[in-house]
Amino acid sequence: MTDRGTPALQQSETTLTVGPSSMTWENDKLVIDVDEVSGPPIISRVRGTITVTPSAITDVELALTDDGAHIWRPFGPVSGISVGLEAPGWTWEGHGYFDANFGTRALEEDFTYWTWGRYPAQRGSTCFYDATRLDGSTLGAGFHFDSDGAASEPDLPPKTKFKRSLWAVKRETRSDPGYQPRQVMNMLDAPFYSRSMVETRLDGEATVGVHEALDLKRFRSPLLKPMLAMRVPRRRNWSFD
Repeated sequence: MTDRGTPALQQSETTLTVGPSSMTWENDKLVIDVDEVSGPPIISRVRGTITVTPSAITDVELALTDDGAHIWRPFGPVSGISVGLEAPGWTWEGHGYFDANFGTRALEEDFTYWTWGRYPAQRGSTCFYDATRLDGSTLGAGFHFDSDGAASEPDLPPKTKFKRSLWAVKRETRSDPGYQPRQVMNMLDAPFYSRSMVETRLDGEATVGVHEALDLKRFRSPLLKPMLAMRVPRRRNWSFD
């Protein structure tokens, strides 16, 4: 939620600390301690603990470009989550996941658009990654993960468009032929990015998962960068003393 400089970073084998917030592995659980201030338009304190418990850690890595400059790493695609934030209604438990993207170049240097989705299934979860690269080539990948961490690559169902976001970001996801996906909850809406809860159907099973769409043509616009800086505050100075 806050961009910070190098002095705000500390890292060990089990802990990553950025300013007042941290992530720590404790007995096969990822404990996330949050102490932040949200950005505009509603500025408020965000404080509490989120605990993610993967059923297993996978060994899957997906290269998003041929040279491996961008990697998607689904660490715990089948996880339990416990959220305890200091705000009314922000304490709950449910089904979650833990993944990350790594890269050695800026995303807008290699991509124009991508979508990602992760959907719970009876035997685990299914993830889809679709991208259009700046050179016009495309990526289409899908994985099913069992609760023991085993991964398989099922046949990809077709991509299906559904309603654009409030900022008119194009959205599509994978679904059984003839099924129309739909948003059931908006989670984050920006001029270049959408994250939402989306209902789709896979192998005859209706499922609601997290979906994101990223328009990097828009992100490259010099008009949007100042807006992003306002939304994500930057703090230059930090001391752990």
